[in-house]
Amino acid sequence: MIRQYDARGLKCPIPVLKARKLIKELAPGDILEIDATDPGAPKDFAHFCEVTGHKLLEGSEPEAGVFRIRVEVVG
Repeated sequence: MIRQYDARGLKCPIPVLKARKLIKELAPGDILEIDATDPGAPKDFAHFCEVTGHKLLEGSEPEAGVFRIRVEVVG
């Protein structure tokens, strides 16, 4: 399952904190897809995945100022 999370307009650390809550509702193997405008978001989510053990699938270059970040939930 892929779940969308629109974090556009939110500043650090709010996107990661809200994503952490959403991930708790997902099963292992599910993907949380985040759209964020905060330039620090890709780095923040990379660190989040390092610390939590979830898998960062994508942290794309911004398109029209929006970063697309994909995180796979790991057991």
